[in-house]
Amino acid sequence: MSARDRLTDGLYGLGWSTVKKLPEPVAVRLGRTIADLAWKRRGKGVLRLESNYARVVPDASPERLAELSRAGMRSYLRYWMESFRLPAWSKERIKGGFDPKDLHHLTDGLAAGRGVILALPHMANWDLAGAWVTTKLRTPFTTVAERLKPETLYDRFVAYREGLGMEVLPHSGGTAFGTLARRLRDGGLVCLVAERDLSSSGVEVQFFGEATRIPAGPALLAQQTGALLLPVTLWYDDSPVMQGRVHPPIGVPESGSRAEKTSVMAQALADAFATGIADHPEDWHMLQRLWLKDLDPTKNSAKNSERNSVRETPAPEKGTS
Repeated sequence: MSARDRLTDGLYGLGWSTVKKLPEPVAVRLGRTIADLAWKRRGKGVLRLESNYARVVPDASPERLAELSRAGMRSYLRYWMESFRLPAWSKERIKGGFDPKDLHHLTDGLAAGRGVILALPHMANWDLAGAWVTTKLRTPFTTVAERLKPETLYDRFVAYREGLGMEVLPHSGGTAFGTLARRLRDGGLVCLVAERDLSSSGVEVQFFGEATRIPAGPALLAQQTGALLLPVTLWYDDSPVMQGRVHPPIGVPESGSRAEKTSVMAQALADAFATGIADHPEDWHMLQRLWLKDLDPTKNSAKNSERNSVRETPAPEKGTS
C-alpha cells in the first residue's frame, strides 16, 4: 500500500473511531468548519460541484453558484459527520432521523410480496435512509458498493454498511446483477445509487438538458424480475431530521426491444432525479464529472467553455460565517 493510500485509509478510520464519540453539536460545528475551509480553498472538487450546479440552475449568477457550492459543501460534510456517527446512534435516533414522504409506494410493494428496487441519486445521506429502512421498517436490503482503493478502505465501508443491516455486494466482479435478481425474485428489497455510471456502458439520457449516462441496472432488473422500480430523492432542512420522497413507480413499457424499454425507463428515472435535485440542488453531492461533454473533452462546446469561465469566478467574501 502506498503512503497516500495509508493516509487515506487512516483518515477514514480516524473519522469512524473519533467523530462518533463527539457530542452531536460538536460534530455539527466540526463538519461546518471543514466544509467552509474546503469551500474557501476553491479546489477541484468545489469547482466541479459548482460547475454541476450550473447545469441544475442555468440562470444562476456566479455569486449564486458560489453560495450554492458553499451550501453544498456544508451538506456534504453533514453527510460525512452523520455517517461517521451512525454506528453509535441508538435505534430510536435512527428511527427519528428520517421522514420520507409517499412511503406507501414502498410499503405497498413490499406488502404485496413483490420485489422492490429503490434508486437514488447522491443526495443528502443515503446511508441514513438505508439504516432507517432496516431499523424502522425492519426490512433488510441488498446494495452495491464501488470497490475503492485501497482495499482496506473498501473493507471499512462494507463493514460500516453491513453494521447498519445492509447486504453489500462489490460493483466489480460480474456477479452482483445475478445476486440482485435473486433477491428481487424472492420478494426482497434492493437499493442502488444510480445517477452516475461507473461502467462507462450505461444508458444515455438527457439530464438538465444535456446528455449523460446512468446505470442500466435498475431498469434491467425491473424488466427481468417484475420488481417495482421506485425513484427516491433526499434532502436536508434546518432540522436534524433528513427529508425524503418516494416517487411513483416507473413501469416497464408494454412494447419495444429490451434496449428500447431500458432507454425509456432510464430517462424516466433521470427525470425523477432531476425533479428532486432541482428542488434541493445544495443537497446533491456530485463532486465528479458527470455529463458527457465533461467526460469527453472533444465534445466540449462554446457553451461549455463559458461554463468553465463561471467555475473560475472567485467566491464572494461576504457572509462567510
